[in-house]
Amino acid sequence: MPFLMAGDPDLNVTADTLLALQRHGADLVELGIPYSDPLADGPVIQAAASRALKAGTTPARVLEMLASLRDQLRLPVVLFTYSNPLLNRGMERFCREAAEAGAAGLVVPDLPLEEADLLSPIAADHGLDLVLLVAPTTPVERLRRIAAASRGFLYLVSVTGVTGERAQLQQAVGDRVRQLKELSTIPVAVGFGISGPDQVQQVRDWGADGAIVGSALVRLMASAGQKAQPVAEAAGVFCGALRRALDDTATA
Repeated sequence: MPFLMAGDPDLNVTADTLLALQRHGADLVELGIPYSDPLADGPVIQAAASRALKAGTTPARVLEMLASLRDQLRLPVVLFTYSNPLLNRGMERFCREAAEAGAAGLVVPDLPLEEADLLSPIAADHGLDLVLLVAPTTPVERLRRIAAASRGFLYLVSVTGVTGERAQLQQAVGDRVRQLKELSTIPVAVGFGISGPDQVQQVRDWGADGAIVGSALVRLMASAGQKAQPVAEAAGVFCGALRRALDDTATA
């Protein structure tokens, strides 16, 4: 499940990248809507959000771009947005417009469980899954409540901190994957800190249903742009390497 920041470097490249990720084997895409105060994001994704905002990217333009791909894009797109843009537009309006554009779900990292009760039924009414996050420090009883409230999949944050590439994942992540699988039947995807094929394979070996790769892809796309390489194709090739890592593990 690759993550990319909409509008970095511009929305035309984002559209091309979504199609390239589809061609190269992505199962799902997390599409970030740029925000000026992204508290869950590390420096790589923060910088991408700043570039996208400077390029004039807005939530409305992101949804217009996504809607323009409805006849070509077959893989589900989950929108990653913070609470303020969502509240500013209005939950009902945002969910309606996101669904009309073809989105499949929402991830709102600064939305606490207690406030998800308000957004979840609105999202569901428009056919959107509200995906909730689980932290490494989340107590067991709260895990049960988050699992019961989440739709689509559970987003397991692999670190106590912000997004960004890590040299290795802690074994405790695997323990938490197994714990979540025992508590609920909802799929579990691991994100934050996954940067390459070896870690994707490790997440699969732990029994997770998905691996979310963000900062590594965003950094690669920025580097390709600086070298005047086709950004979308570079993203697709990277996604293809992750896809092969999963497929090779499955057939080994």
